Amino acid sequence: MKLIVTYLWIGIQIIIAFNLVFPLLLLLFHAFKTWKKQVRKPLISTQPDYAVIVTAYEETANLPAVVSSILHSTYPDFILYVVADKCDISGLHFDDPRVVLLRPEDTLSGNTRSHFYAIAHFKRPHSHLTIIDSDNLVAPTYLQELTAYFNQGYQAVQGIRKAKNLDSTYACLDAARDIYYHFYDGKLLFEAGSSATLAGSGMAFTTALYKNCLEKLDVQGAGFDKVLQAQILNRDLRIAFAEHAIVFDEKTSRSEQLVKQRSRWINTWFKYFSYGFTLIGKGIRHFSLNQLLFGVVLLRPPLFIFLLLSVLFMLTNLWISLISSVAWFLALACFVGSFYIALTYSDTDKRIYASLSGIPKFMLYQVISLFKVRRANQHSVATRHYHHTELESRE
Repeated sequence: MKLIVTYLWIGIQIIIAFNLVFPLLLLLFHAFKTWKKQVRKPLISTQPDYAVIVTAYEETANLPAVVSSILHSTYPDFILYVVADKCDISGLHFDDPRVVLLRPEDTLSGNTRSHFYAIAHFKRPHSHLTIIDSDNLVAPTYLQELTAYFNQGYQAVQGIRKAKNLDSTYACLDAARDIYYHFYDGKLLFEAGSSATLAGSGMAFTTALYKNCLEKLDVQGAGFDKVLQAQILNRDLRIAFAEHAIVFDEKTSRSEQLVKQRSRWINTWFKYFSYGFTLIGKGIRHFSLNQLLFGVVLLRPPLFIFLLLSVLFMLTNLWISLISSVAWFLALACFVGSFYIALTYSDTDKRIYASLSGIPKFMLYQVISLFKVRRANQHSVATRHYHHTELESRE
């Protein structure tokens, strides 16, 4: 029995420690792939017909700004569908013929339901669709950047979500987290031969793929992007990462907002992390690096969980094995170095660097979120937004 407990103790530590060094392994693998890299040339040269779908639930204050940013797109061929679920739209007026304002008679209370409501009301059979949140602002070249990857044969593309606001320590740390994930789970994971993880908005697909993946599923609560990416990877298709397809996303600026948002995210991880085992199994059977690497990423716990566990193991091993404690310190140092590499690569705003001293408090609120996971679905649809700026004023 003692031997079993010992092996279990060691095994758990190895699994958690792997998450600390995984970014460094991705960096090394990326360097090797870059050394023998071949540029993927466009397979076709077409101009996709985009449906830009913006979903809103209960709140409409941000809609004029996001619509305005999309209408300033340099790409000519799109129609914008605004699905205002459970919203008062009496004050919304869009004169541009490219804007279709939809107000469902019955409350949909779900992202995918809103998306398919828009699809059912398409003015023409769009070849591609892209999903934007109501609190986003879209860069003028966003659709053009997506098109470059679709013309290379990809059927799914994730853009990059940059911070719309850096008005508090929480917002800056939220932005730092996004920078880390975009670099490792987006850029490096994709360039290593796997797929970028989906971020919930700023993502685009062929209409056929989106419908094939989700048309027969009624995904409720948060996490539709987790289901969607699993469906895409089950088909062994790759999700491209377009690092210049920019969407500006509102960052969490208040503690109560942070707790509610993180409780939803933690809830979705517990709900969907098992997809990772399925993809790892398929990756091994199919010799698919795409599925194998992505499956490993899906099994990784939320950032604050494996960091806190790592510190706990390091301190515990001071009384058990000093060598193990030193190994934990080195693994944590590898992670910190990897984190700073992501910030450095991304030309990070100095306010984000200044906010890093607030990480302990930021993590404390996420621990509080962990204890609110069971009630997460009670506030999984509506998120309060506080920044109603235009794209020009953001810059």
